[in-house]
Amino acid sequence: MTRVPFRFCSIALIMAVPTVPSAADFGKHAIVPGKQVTLPGKKISVNVIAKKQEMNLSLANEQGRKFVDNYLRHNDEDLYVVKQRSEGPFSIIDSVLGRYGLPQELRYLAVIESELKPTARSRVGARGPWQLMPTTGRELGLKVNRKADDRVNYYKSTVAAAKYLRDLHREFGDWLLVLAAYNGGPVPVYRAIHKAHSRSFWVLQKYLPAESRGHVKKFIATAYYFEAAEKADLAAKAEARLVSTPPVRAAILAGESDDEKFQRLMTQSAQSLKAANELMAN
Repeated sequence: MTRVPFRFCSIALIMAVPTVPSAADFGKHAIVPGKQVTLPGKKISVNVIAKKQEMNLSLANEQGRKFVDNYLRHNDEDLYVVKQRSEGPFSIIDSVLGRYGLPQELRYLAVIESELKPTARSRVGARGPWQLMPTTGRELGLKVNRKADDRVNYYKSTVAAAKYLRDLHREFGDWLLVLAAYNGGPVPVYRAIHKAHSRSFWVLQKYLPAESRGHVKKFIATAYYFEAAEKADLAAKAEARLVSTPPVRAAILAGESDDEKFQRLMTQSAQSLKAANELMAN
C-alpha cells in the first residue's frame, strides 16, 4: 500500500457513521429500542428517524483539524499495519453493513475498537472486533458463556454491532452522536444535549466525557486515513495497468510526449490537493 501524507489526501466522506463502545460503559447503557431514557429530573423526548441520514465528516473547527492531524502523525505506522491485513475483515463487515443499510465507512469503527482483531480483549471484559461487553452481546442475540463466545465470531459479532448501531441511529438521528453513545453509552450524550441545548456534536462535545469526545475524532481521523490510502492504492493499480495495456491503447498512450505527461500529472495533482484543502477548510 502506498502511504499518503494526510495533508495531501483528497477525500469526500459523505456517510452515516456510528461509534465505538467504551468497554466499561457499553453494556451498562445499552439501548432498548423504543424505550425512553429518563435523566435526573427531566425527560428528553427522542426523535426516531427511520430513514438513513447522510453526514459530512468534514472537520468543523480548527481544534478538530489539529486533533486529526496530530492523531494521524502519531498513529501512521499502526494504521498502516492494520491496512495491510484489512481486506478479509472488511469483506465480511461490508457485506453485513450493506445488508442493514448502514454506511460502509462504519467498518473503521472496528479498526479503532480492536485493530480488526477477533481475539482482542479489554481489561474490563469487552471482546472481539467490536469490543462488545458480555451483557451487551447477550442483549444483541450472541451466545456468551463458558462454552461459547460469539463475540469473537467475525460475522455474528458484526451482525450484532450493526443492529446496535442501527438502533442508536434511530435513537439519536445523528451519526456523530451515535459514535459518542457507542463509546460511552446514551446517557452521557443526552446529558450533553441538555446542557448544550444543541444536538450538534461540535457544539456539545465539551460536555461529553473526554474518552467519548476523543473517540469520535479518532473515528474521523481513521476514516480519512483509510479512504485516502484506498484512493492511493487505486491510483497505483491504474498506473500499473498502463504498463500492460492492449497494443492499440498502448500505442495511443505512447503518443503522449514527456511534456504532455508532465502537464497531465501536475494537473491531476493540483486537483487532488485543491480538493483536500477544500475539505480541510469545511
